Amino acid sequence: MTSQRTSTGPARAARSPLLFVLAAVACATALGWTYWAFVRTTTGQFADESAWREAGVAAPDTQMPFLRFLDTLPTISVIVAAAAILFVAVRRRRYAAAVIAVAVIAASNLTTQLLKNIVFDRPDRGVATLDFNSLPSGHTTLAASAAAAVFVIVTPRWRPFAAAAGGAYSVLAGAATFINLWHRPADVVAALLVVGTWTLIGGFIIMRTGDQWNNWRGFGAHWASSRGWLVLCWVLGLGSLALSGVLYASVQALGPAPEPGSANVPLFFWWGLAWVVGVGFTLAAAAGWLFAAQARRTADHAHRP
Repeated sequence: MTSQRTSTGPARAARSPLLFVLAAVACATALGWTYWAFVRTTTGQFADESAWREAGVAAPDTQMPFLRFLDTLPTISVIVAAAAILFVAVRRRRYAAAVIAVAVIAASNLTTQLLKNIVFDRPDRGVATLDFNSLPSGHTTLAASAAAAVFVIVTPRWRPFAAAAGGAYSVLAGAATFINLWHRPADVVAALLVVGTWTLIGGFIIMRTGDQWNNWRGFGAHWASSRGWLVLCWVLGLGSLALSGVLYASVQALGPAPEPGSANVPLFFWWGLAWVVGVGFTLAAAAGWLFAAQARRTADHAHRP
């Protein structure tokens, strides 16, 4: 006689806590490396500063539209996150999930402010740059954490689409802060990694406490659960990371300009932009894959959440 598998057995949601822990540690480690490599070292400071200065030359005509977007970014982020959280809390009665989603937003933004203003500093490495630390980016953290809150509280069949849409929104916000000369690319990447860390922690708790609704029938059962959303994120993410690596290696091989921002060809700018896009979409793809793999699978005849 075979025993029936239940939500408390091997098939439960978030059945492998170690995967979430390792992924969160990986994000936190990448955050620490980003700070060390691009704030604490001369080479990193020069590259980051060069990308920021070249942005004003490479994309001057785009700054005004991006500025308007940045002005409305806090309002857009709050409205999107609040609408999703209220829907889940009121309509679906998933109060614990709503509270945890709010906690992901709060923890991400609090972490960014603590790191930027208290923990991290910007030493003088002989690079002509602003002498105060701006890593991680607050605007990017706000946008990415709002997208993350939506991602963790929707049901698994919506998460592949939410990962792609949220990744695109986060990348757009990060690119806007970079192109509009508000932040260097490392600031944006650090913000994405802060949010990634808290998304994994909060998402794990949501899946464990909401086992009964964190179930699905696999990829393709709904248009939002199509595997294509994650494939698109992987292609954009890994492709952009590869491009950023090639650009960075190329400018170092050719020899950077004597002063940040004085190069004839803005390779550092394109490196920084590709880096932001690559990290944003890779994080979205990885989160989408992990949460899909750790959702509780149900039979085709099971009740849809």
